[in-house]
Amino acid sequence: MEKFDTVFRGYDKLQVQKFLDEVINNYEALLNKSKKTEEENKQLTEQIAYYQRIEDTMNRAIYTAEAAGDQIKSSARQEAESMINEARHNANRIINDALLKAERAQNHADQLKRNTNVLKRRLRQIIENQLEVIEEIDNVDFERVDDKY
Repeated sequence: MEKFDTVFRGYDKLQVQKFLDEVINNYEALLNKSKKTEEENKQLTEQIAYYQRIEDTMNRAIYTAEAAGDQIKSSARQEAESMINEARHNANRIINDALLKAERAQNHADQLKRNTNVLKRRLRQIIENQLEVIEEIDNVDFERVDDKY
């Protein structure tokens, strides 16, 4: 605290005036500094708000990108599963077709075997019949046949 010299009728006016000028100057300096600090504070608050908006925008962009990535992965999985299922279906169809063709070929081969066996039996029967005719010819008495004519 400032001490003033005393003079007739109170304190020394020049000292008091000098002190008041000093207080005013200090007050104005503090006031200016306060205003400057408030302006800086306002600018920093605006910058923070600006960066928060940027952060929010980036967070939304990241979320959107993640969602798009998830959707792409999901779509790719579905497409892959669809392709696998289609390939399995085609493979099963091809296998079934091959099995049917093999079965038809086996049935055809079996039918040919049966037909061959039937043909062999018939030929054997015909040959046996022809042999019997030949044997009968051997047994025919040609002398008696000549007498009849």
